[in-house]
Amino acid sequence: MQISSQPRTVKTTCCYCGVGCGMLVHTETVAGRIEIKSVEGDPEHPANFGRLCSKGSTLGLTAQSHIYAQTRAQAPERRLTKDTPREVVSWDEASEHVAQRFADIIEEHGPESVGLYVSGQLLTEDYYIFNKLVKGLIGTNNIDTNSRLCMSSAVAGYKQSFGADAPPCSYSDLEHAKVIFITGSNTAFAHPILFRRIEAARELNPELKLIVVDPRHTETAQMADLFLQILPGTDVALYHGMLHLMLWENWLDQQYIHAHTEGFSELKNLVRDYTPKAVAEICGISEQDLHTAAKLFATSAATLSLYCQGLNQSTSGTDKNTALINLHLATGQLGKAGAGPFSLTGQPNAMGGREVGGLANLLSGHRDLKNPVHRQEVADFWGVTEVPSKPGLTAIPMFEALRAGQLKAIWIVCTNPAQSLPDQTLVHAALQHAEFVVVQDAYAHTATTAYADVLLPATTWAEKDGTVTNSERCISRVRPALAPFGQARQDWEIAVAIAKRLEVKLAHRRQDASTSLFEYTDPQTIWNDHRELTRGRDLDITGLSYARLEARGPTQWPYPIGALKGRKRLYEDGVFQTPNGKARFIASPYRATAERTDARYPIGLLTGRLRDQWHGMSRTGTLARLFSHAPEACIEVSTGDAQRLELSDRELVYVTSRRGVQVLPVQISKGLRSSQAFIAMHWGGEFVSGQGGKAVGQGVNSLTIGAYDPISEQPELKFCAIKISKANLPWHLSAFGWFDDDTALSLQIQLRALFTKCTFSTATLFGRDDARHQTGVSLTLANLEPFEPALLERVRELFCFTQSTDGTSVMTYRDQRKSVERLLAIEHSTEKKILSRVMLTGSVVDLEARIWLKQYLETLTDISALGRKLLSPGKLAPQPIVPRGKIVCNCFDVSEQSITQCLQQTASSDPDDLLAVLQAKLDCGTNCGSCLPELKNMVTSYVD
Repeated sequence: MQISSQPRTVKTTCCYCGVGCGMLVHTETVAGRIEIKSVEGDPEHPANFGRLCSKGSTLGLTAQSHIYAQTRAQAPERRLTKDTPREVVSWDEASEHVAQRFADIIEEHGPESVGLYVSGQLLTEDYYIFNKLVKGLIGTNNIDTNSRLCMSSAVAGYKQSFGADAPPCSYSDLEHAKVIFITGSNTAFAHPILFRRIEAARELNPELKLIVVDPRHTETAQMADLFLQILPGTDVALYHGMLHLMLWENWLDQQYIHAHTEGFSELKNLVRDYTPKAVAEICGISEQDLHTAAKLFATSAATLSLYCQGLNQSTSGTDKNTALINLHLATGQLGKAGAGPFSLTGQPNAMGGREVGGLANLLSGHRDLKNPVHRQEVADFWGVTEVPSKPGLTAIPMFEALRAGQLKAIWIVCTNPAQSLPDQTLVHAALQHAEFVVVQDAYAHTATTAYADVLLPATTWAEKDGTVTNSERCISRVRPALAPFGQARQDWEIAVAIAKRLEVKLAHRRQDASTSLFEYTDPQTIWNDHRELTRGRDLDITGLSYARLEARGPTQWPYPIGALKGRKRLYEDGVFQTPNGKARFIASPYRATAERTDARYPIGLLTGRLRDQWHGMSRTGTLARLFSHAPEACIEVSTGDAQRLELSDRELVYVTSRRGVQVLPVQISKGLRSSQAFIAMHWGGEFVSGQGGKAVGQGVNSLTIGAYDPISEQPELKFCAIKISKANLPWHLSAFGWFDDDTALSLQIQLRALFTKCTFSTATLFGRDDARHQTGVSLTLANLEPFEPALLERVRELFCFTQSTDGTSVMTYRDQRKSVERLLAIEHSTEKKILSRVMLTGSVVDLEARIWLKQYLETLTDISALGRKLLSPGKLAPQPIVPRGKIVCNCFDVSEQSITQCLQQTASSDPDDLLAVLQAKLDCGTNCGSCLPELKNMVTSYVD
C-alpha cells in the first residue's frame, strides 16, 4: 500500500489488548519525513467510542523516528556459524538462506523437525500465510503461538461447552447487564477501556452489581460490591459451590436446561459434594459471601461474566472455563442482552489467529484437526494432497523438543519467548541448543533476538495493513500511516518470499509443482482466501469484504452472504454448534494448582499485569513516562509476611523457586493475603536480572512453572511456589541521569551487558521523554563481591563521567578504603544549576542520598546554593523537597503527592465531590481514564 507523502488522518486499530480500540492517527511532515503528530481514539469505533487507555494514548510516541533508530531491526542479518556475529545481508540472501536451511533440515530429518512459533499480535492475513506454509507446504502442524499462553483454555472451554470457539457476547452487553461477574481478571489494568464502560454502566444503572473474584485485592476489586478473595487456583471449587447453592435454593432455569443442554445429571451428582462449608474452606472465603454471589448470579435478570488469564493460565484452565459456563447454562444466563460467559482476550488478534487455525491443534474456519473431512476440505482448498493429522507441538512441548534435539529449526515471529514463556532456564537452553533459529521481529534487542541465526526485520503498528478481530468478534481494519522503517517488510510478505523459495526446493514432495501455493500480492487477496474458508461455518464472513469494511467500518461475525449487519450475540435461539444442537454441561472436579507451597517453598507467587506496560515491554519500554506509575521491578509481599521476615520497602531479597532465583526489591502491599506474593509479568531480562545459588535470573519467568493444562496445553503462569530470603548484598551502585532522546534507549540497551556481572541489576527509564528533549536512564547494581574495577569504569564511561562535557562540571568524593564514590555532574546555565547525572557506590547506607538526589534531578531543582552539601550521604536532603511519589495520572503527570495535597485543601467529605475537585484542579482522570480506579480508591481512603 502506497503511503501518502502528505499529512493526513488514518483510521486504524490499537495493537495492544484484545479490546480492539479504533484510533485516528494524525501525521505531519518533519524534515521531509512523514511522522506521527498525534493519536486519538476513533469516536466511531464500536469498541471504544473515542476512548483510549494510557498505553493506547501514547502509542504514537513509541513510533517516533529517534526511538525507532535505536530499537528497530532495520535490515536482514545473518550469521553462518554460532560463534560469529550476524552481518547485514540483502533480503534475497536472507530469504534464500532461510529457505535452504529449512529445506535441508526437512530433507534430512522430515517435516516434524521444524516448527514456527508466532504471535497474537500478527494480523489475520499474516497468520493465514504462516498457517498455510506450515500445514500445507511443509506438511507438519508444528505451528503454535504466544496466544497459547493467553486464551487456549478459553478456546477449549467454548468448544467443549458450545461445540465451537465463539464468544457469545458483545461489549454492548455491559450496558444491559444487571450483574457483572469479573473473575480471574484485573480488568481495570488489563482492559481499561472496558472498565470505563463498566463505570459508565453503573452511573446509568446504580442497581448494577459488580462481583469480583481474585486472590489479590486489585484496583478492579476496589470497585466491587462483593469481593471474593479466593485462594489461588480454587476457581472450580467456587463455581461448583455456587451451583450447589443454586440447586439447593432452586435458582435454576429448568426449562432452559431441559430444552437446550445435556449432561446436567452428571454435573449435579458432582457438585453435591461441594457444600458451602467445604467450598468456603477450600477457597478461603465466608459461606455468606458464597451464598450472596450465587444468589446475585442466578436471580439477576442478566448476568455477564468477564474472565481472562486468572482462569486461563492454569493446569486446570479448561475446567475453570467450563465450570463457569456451567453456571450460565444452569441459570439460562446467555443468549440474551447483558448475559453470557465472555472471555476477554489478552492480545489484539488472538481471535483472528483462532479463526485461521493458527494453533497447533486447529484448522482454518474453526475446523477440527482431528476431523478427516475438515482436513481434506482445507487441503483441497489449498491445493495440497493432505493436511497432516498429527497435532503439532504446542508452545511448551515445542521448546522442550528444541532442547532435546527432536526439533532442529525454529522460526519465531513477532514474539519474545526468551522473556514470556515459563521456566526460562529451559527456554534459553533450547534456543542455545537449536541447530537453526530464525527471528522475525520489528525490534532488534529483545532477549530472543540474541539467539537469532537470521534476523528478519518486520513492520509494526502504524506500518501494517490488514485486519484484526477483537474479543467481541469484531473485525477491524489496520491501516498504515507510516512507510516501513528501514528495510522492514510486512510479515506476510516475508513469509511468502521464503515460502516460494521453499516450495521450489521441496517440489519433489508435491504432486503438482507447476503453480505456486503463494501467489499473493497484497493483504486483501490473502483475506479473500481466509473468507472463503469460513463459508458455511459458524464464523461465516462471506458477506464481508475489504470494501464493505471500508464503507461500513468494524463489523462482527458471523456475516454470511445476504447479511445486513453482524451478530451482536450468539445462541439467542438456544441452538449450539454441537451435533445435536445442545450445549454440554462439563463435570470436572476441582484440582489444586500443579505446584503447592510447603515448608521449603512456603509462599505462593502470583503474576499479573501493570497498568501502563504491555507484555515484554519491547514497545512500551521505550517510553520513559510509562515507567512513572511502576518505576521498577519489585516483588509485592503482604504486610504480615513483611513483618514476619523483617522486610522493609525497597530491601533486596532472593526470590527462589524450584527452577531459578531472581533478586528483587520488596514492596509491601495491603492487597495480598499472608503467604502470597506478586510480581508483574512484564519484567524480563531486558530490564532486570539477578542470580543466586541456582540459575541466572531472567526476570519473573525464571521462576514460573512449565506445567500446563492437559486439554488446552496452556501453562500455569499465574502461580508457583517460592521462598523469600534477605539478599544482604553489601556492594551497591546507583547511576542515573538525563540523556538526549536519540541516545537514551541505546544506553539502556548497552547497560544490559553489565547484568551478568552482578547479583542484582536493573536498568529502566524515567522522566517525560519530552522534557528538554531528554530521557532519564537509571541503573542499579548490587553484588556479594566488590565490583570489578573494569565494571565501575564502564559505568563511568556510559554515564559520561570519563569525558568533559561543555557547560557541565563534576563534583567528586571518593573513599577508597570503603569503596565509596560519589560523582555528580552539574549542568550550568545563565539561570540556574541543575543535576544532570549521578553515580554513587558503596553500602546501602552510603546510597541513601540517591532518593533525594534523583528528586532534585527529576524536578530540575536549582542547586546553586547547595555546593558540596550535595555530596552528603545522609537520608535528609540539604534543601527540603517534597517527594512526588508515583505518578498516578500519566496523561497530565499528576503525582500521588499532588493528589493528596489537593484533597487536604478541599473541605468536602463527599467522595463524588472530591473526585470532581481533583479532575477540575489537576485534570487527572479526565483524558484516558486509566487512573480513575486509583483516584477513586485514594478518595475513599482519604474520606475513611
